[in-house]
Amino acid sequence: MSEIQIRPMVAGDLPRLMGMDHAMTSEYVWQLELRRDGTQTVAAFREVRLPRPIPLTYPNNPFAFADEWKHRSMVFTALSGSDPIGYLSLTDRPVSVAWVADLVVAPQWRRRGVAGALLDAAQEWGTTHGHHRLFLEMQSKNQPAIRFAQKHGYEFSGYNDHYYLTQDVALFFARTLK
Repeated sequence: MSEIQIRPMVAGDLPRLMGMDHAMTSEYVWQLELRRDGTQTVAAFREVRLPRPIPLTYPNNPFAFADEWKHRSMVFTALSGSDPIGYLSLTDRPVSVAWVADLVVAPQWRRRGVAGALLDAAQEWGTTHGHHRLFLEMQSKNQPAIRFAQKHGYEFSGYNDHYYLTQDVALFFARTLK
C-alpha cells in the first residue's frame, strides 16, 4: 500500500472528490424504539441485522460541496501520490466543539486506514484550534460508520429523528479532545 498523505484541500481537488462514489452498503441498522409512558418518553436503540445488505445513499449532496467547501472551517484531502482518495470537512460550533460534516473515502481505499488518518488530522486540528469535543454524525443505517466511530473512541451522544432530507435518523457520536 502506498503511503497516505493528508493535507488541506485545494480547489483543484473538487472534481475528483465530488466524483467519488459516496454510497456504501450496510448489513445492520440501529433501530429506534420510542416508548411513551405518561409524561416520560424513553428512546432505545437496538442493532438489528438486515436480511440482506442494503445500499446507502450519501445523506448530503456531493455536488453541493463545490459551493459549500469554502464555508467549512477546514477540509482535509487524503492523497495516494497525487491522487485524492478521500476527504473530511469540519465546521466550528459554539461552545468549543467541532463537527465533522463530511467523511468520504473512495470505495477502493476503504478499510485501509484512510478514514482513520483523516480523523486523526481532524482531531489534531480541533485541539490546536481550542475545541474540546469533536462530533461525528451518521445515518442509523450506516453500520460501517457506527463501528468506525466506536473503534476510534467515540461514544454515542444522541440522535435526531428525520434529520436528513431522506427522513433518516441521524446518530451523533462524540469524543473529548486532549
